[in-house]
Amino acid sequence: MDCIGAFGRAFMNLITIQSQIELSITTKQALLSDIVELEKLEFLAQNVVQSLKQGGKVIFAGNGGSFSDAQHLSAEFISRFLFNRAPLASVVLGANNSAMSAIGNDYGFDQIFARELKGLAKGNDIFIPISTSGNSRNILESVNKAKELGLITVGLTGADGGKLKLLCDCIQVPSNETTRIQECHIMLGHILCQLVEKSIFSESSQ
Repeated sequence: MDCIGAFGRAFMNLITIQSQIELSITTKQALLSDIVELEKLEFLAQNVVQSLKQGGKVIFAGNGGSFSDAQHLSAEFISRFLFNRAPLASVVLGANNSAMSAIGNDYGFDQIFARELKGLAKGNDIFIPISTSGNSRNILESVNKAKELGLITVGLTGADGGKLKLLCDCIQVPSNETTRIQECHIMLGHILCQLVEKSIFSESSQ
């Protein structure tokens, strides 16, 4: 067994691990210093609270890893986040595979979120589209539909923002690297859940 070679590979792996953690920390530090983006999250939380109190719901949408993030965050609302409490209304577009495949087949993949949104949304709902690039066509189509329906829409995206930032308010993670953006999206989503949960169930959270 080549012990020296194995040690060298382990050392290189350790360097890779450390560098990735450092990159993640650096991105989060940049976000921490960006008061404008943090205020957008506070604005979103306030609107989510108002919507839920008025009988509305939080609607998420995303592709790939962002779809997983959308499901994750919606589950935090429906189930619980930091403490036991009543469920908070939330749905994820695209979670019904039959509907998604039917819409994709009949109307095109670009319409899978927009058509479902039209069927499910009410005027006091909040729409949170998630796109690391800000250029996913089905996300853009869904945001256009959300505007037609009069929904408050706040996107989660990256530093560039793509076309999404031209269509709606966006919280933009200061990175153009998908990995770093997704790491921050789930963090921002967790903070959103905490703010909303604490506001609505303030007595239970003390």
